[in-house]
Amino acid sequence: MTQLTITAIVFDFGNVLVEWNPRNIYRRFFPNDPEGMERFFKEVDFMGWNAHQDKGRTFKEGVTAISAQFPHYAHLFQAYYDHWQDSIGDALWETIEIAKLLKQKGYPLYGLSNWSAETFPYARRKFDFFDLFDDIIISGYVGYVKPEPEIYSLLLETVKRPAHECLFIDDSLPNIQQANTMGFQTIHFKSPEQLRTELTQLGLL
Repeated sequence: MTQLTITAIVFDFGNVLVEWNPRNIYRRFFPNDPEGMERFFKEVDFMGWNAHQDKGRTFKEGVTAISAQFPHYAHLFQAYYDHWQDSIGDALWETIEIAKLLKQKGYPLYGLSNWSAETFPYARRKFDFFDLFDDIIISGYVGYVKPEPEIYSLLLETVKRPAHECLFIDDSLPNIQQANTMGFQTIHFKSPEQLRTELTQLGLL
């Protein structure tokens, strides 16, 4: 890959540009019991449940549905809704500095994130780094989530460039694999240092 092949760069948000961890909420409900918290996540398929909110379901609908299935955990599902803001940690400033450098070099930047339409506005107000992006696609607004191919197709319609000219950066391997299938150039994000190294190797920094 050479510098000339990339004409747009696409960032995931959660745990790439900003910390997201529901454990920040649930530690108070599982004091000194991290194993119990992990059992809870696994038993209720927390990430699968949360993905429906990312796809457009309201939190109220989501809490009602899963509380009927696991009534003994109803208070825990409600707690996620009530305290969602606590799941958002700090901005990952090292990655943001990389994004700023790419922007300064003239690359259009786009965001593609699985995020609830109800909760994304909070993050958008909290962090000004979102202003770096030429456009942002949020799953909760469009009704598709990564790694569904439809959301990548919507991205390409927005970017107005072919997939092979787009570099997609995400911390989720399934999301990366789907992007590869559709012809995107990709970097599987593991750390800001690793991202900087790979972008430098590609001649983008």
